[in-house]
Amino acid sequence: MSSKLIAPSILAADFGNLQRDIEMVNNSEADWFHIDIMDGVFVPNISFGMPVLKAIAKHADKTIDVHLMIVDPDRYIKVFAELGSNILTVHYEACTHLHRTLQAIKAEGMKVGVALNPHTSINVLEDTINDIDLVCVMSVNPGFGGQSFIENTYDKVIQLKELIAIKGASTLIEIDGGVTNENAKALVDAGADVLVTGSYVFKSDNQAETIKELRALANSN
Repeated sequence: MSSKLIAPSILAADFGNLQRDIEMVNNSEADWFHIDIMDGVFVPNISFGMPVLKAIAKHADKTIDVHLMIVDPDRYIKVFAELGSNILTVHYEACTHLHRTLQAIKAEGMKVGVALNPHTSINVLEDTINDIDLVCVMSVNPGFGGQSFIENTYDKVIQLKELIAIKGASTLIEIDGGVTNENAKALVDAGADVLVTGSYVFKSDNQAETIKELRALANSN
C-alpha cells in the first residue's frame, strides 16, 4: 500500500518569511507544496498570483500542487505549467467544459486535479474520473484558511473511493481544509491519500515536528 501524503498549504505560511517557510517544508517529512490561487471572484478572497508562485517554485524541491480557485481557469493553464506546477487542480464548479479543461492540462505535461465544493456531489465526476489524477474534496468552504472541518466529508470520501474502484481508476483523494491530528487517521481510514494542512502546521510551535506527527498518524495501520 502506498504511503499517505502530507501537503502543507502555503496560504497559511508567514509571507514576511516565505523563503524560510519553504525551506522548512523542503527539509520536513512533507511530500508536496499545496498552493492556493484565488481571484476574489470564484471565492471571496484574493491570494497570491504568478510572481509569488514563481518565487515558491524557485526554492521548492518537492511536488508543487496548485489549486486554482478562479473563474475561467482555462486562460491560465499554459502559464501555470511554465511556472513549474506539477499538479494543476481546477474546480468542477468553475469549468463549463470539464473534459476539455482536463485534456488541456494534460497536454501541458501536468497531472490534473478536480476540486469539489462541500455542496457538490461526487456523482458529477462519474464520466471523467478515469481522466483525473486527483480529486480534491473541500472539507471547508473555499476561500479562507482556519475554518472548521465539515463532518460530511467522511461520507463523500467513502463514496468517492467506491466510484474510483467501480471505474477502475487510479485517482488519488485529497482532503483540503481543517485537517488536524484529530481527524487525519479517520480521513485515511475513509480512503484519503493526500492531506492538505495549513494553519494546523504553520501556527504550531514546531512546524516540522507537526508535519512528522501528522504523516505518522496518516500512515499508522
